[in-house]
Amino acid sequence: MGEYMVFRLFLVVLTVLFSVPAVAAASLADRVQEHRLANGATVLFVERHGSPTVSAYISFKVGSVNETSEQRGAAHLLEHMLFKGTRVLGTKNYAEEKPLLDRIETVGGKIDRLKNLPESDPVALEKMRAELKALQKEHKQLVVKDEFSKIYAENGGVGFNAFTGKDQTTYLINLPANKLELWAAIESDRLANAVFREFYTERDVVYEERRRSYESNPNGLLYESLLATAFKVHPYREPTIGWGSDIANLTPDDIRSLYSRYYTPANMVITLVGDFHGDNALALIKRYFGKLPSGEQVPPVTAVEPTQQGERRIKVRFDAEPGLMIAYHKPAAPQREDYVFDLLMEILGAGRTSRLYRALVLDKQLATDVGVFSAPGSRYPNLMIVSATPRQGVAVSAIEEAIYRELDLLRQGVTAAELDKARRQITMSLLRRMQSNSGLARTLSSFEALGGWRYLEDYQQQIESVSAEELARVAQRYLTADNRTVALVGREGG
Repeated sequence: MGEYMVFRLFLVVLTVLFSVPAVAAASLADRVQEHRLANGATVLFVERHGSPTVSAYISFKVGSVNETSEQRGAAHLLEHMLFKGTRVLGTKNYAEEKPLLDRIETVGGKIDRLKNLPESDPVALEKMRAELKALQKEHKQLVVKDEFSKIYAENGGVGFNAFTGKDQTTYLINLPANKLELWAAIESDRLANAVFREFYTERDVVYEERRRSYESNPNGLLYESLLATAFKVHPYREPTIGWGSDIANLTPDDIRSLYSRYYTPANMVITLVGDFHGDNALALIKRYFGKLPSGEQVPPVTAVEPTQQGERRIKVRFDAEPGLMIAYHKPAAPQREDYVFDLLMEILGAGRTSRLYRALVLDKQLATDVGVFSAPGSRYPNLMIVSATPRQGVAVSAIEEAIYRELDLLRQGVTAAELDKARRQITMSLLRRMQSNSGLARTLSSFEALGGWRYLEDYQQQIESVSAEELARVAQRYLTADNRTVALVGREGG
C-alpha cells in the first residue's frame, strides 16, 4: 500500500472514529475544543453523542523527573494520598479529626528524626511507635474509607484511577453524562482541600509495593538497574516509586510542598470526551476549577545526560530464570529522529511478524519472548530498550549475539514493504486507542501534558515522510556499541 492509500485509510478511519458522514469528515484538530482558564488551566473537549457517558481526565505536567534528591518518590506517594479525601469527604467529623491528625504527625515526625540516629534509644523509639499505633487506631474511627470511590460507584462511575510517571500524573474516571457536575465538585474539592490522612500507614503500603514490584521481582529489578546504569546525570535514572530509603523518610511536608507548588492550574490539563455540550461543560469547569489559585509552572529539568562513550554492563544476581535488556539512548519528541524511531521499533519488535520475534522466537527458537519499547519517559531524551527471555537451556550470550546480528541487518536497510506495513500498524494502533472515549481522552491529555496535543496533527505526515535511507542512517548513528547499556539478571548474574 503506497503513501497516498495509507493517508486515505487514516482519513477514512477518522471519519468512522468521530461518527460523521464521509462528505463532512472532520479532522481531529477540527473536533477538539481548546480553552484556557484565567488561572492557567488548559481545557480540552471532544463532543461525542453516541452514548450518554463522559471520560474525564485531569493531568498535571509533573512527575518523578521534577523531584529533588530530598523528595524522591514524593509524586508517587502524593498520588496515593490524593485518594484519602478532603475536609468534607473521607471524614466523619473533620473538626474532631484535625487535632488527632496533628498529634499523629508530631509523633510520626519524632520517630522519623530519631530512627536514623545511631545513638537513638531503641526503648524510647518503641514507646513512640506504640503511641503512634494507638493514635492511628483512634483516628481510624473518624475515617470514611474510600469515600471517593463509593460515591463514584453509586453514581455509575467506572475506572476511577490514577497513575504517576516520569513526566506527568493523571487522575481519571468514566461516568454517566448527567453526573458531570458531581465529578467537577469532587475533583475541584480534591485539589483545593486535600487532607493527607493515614500518611504513615500509606507510606508503609508504598514501601511494600516497592518491595513486591522491584526488590523481589526479577523483571522490576532488571529494569530499575538498567535505568540507573544507562543514565548517570539525568533524573530519569531514579525510580518513580523512589528508592527504599527515600520512601521510608518521606514526610507529610515533602508531599504538601510538591502538592501546593505544582499540582495547580498552571500545570493542569482537564480533558473531557463524551456526551456533553461544550458551552455548558466550560461554564461548569469555570465555576468549580476557575477559583483555584494558579500556582507556579513546573520548571524544566536542566540536567543533560552526557553522550555515552562506551558500552556499560550490569549483572544482577537473583534467584530467577535469566533475563536480558539492552538499551540505546535516543532523542525524544518532537525531534525528527523520534518519528524515525517509532518506525524503527515497529519493524524491529512489534508483534509476531517483527524481525526480532521471527528471528529469535520462531526461527532460531532462542527466546520465549522478545520486545522493543521506548522508556522511561517522553519529555526528555530517553531509551530504546530491547528485552528478551531465553528459552530453557539457552545461554543469555546467544540471545545477545542474535539481537546484535538483527540490529546489524537493520542498519543495512529495510524494504519499502516493511516501511508501509509499519506505518499502517502505527496508524491503526493509534486509531484503535482513540476509538473509545477514555482512549481519546487519555491520548489528548497525555500529549498536551507532554508538550501539546497538536503533535498529533502532523504525526501521520511525519512518519509517511520517513524513507528507508533515513531509517538506516538513524540506526547507524544510534544503535552502536558505544551507545548501549546491557543489563542481565539471573542466578549467575545472567
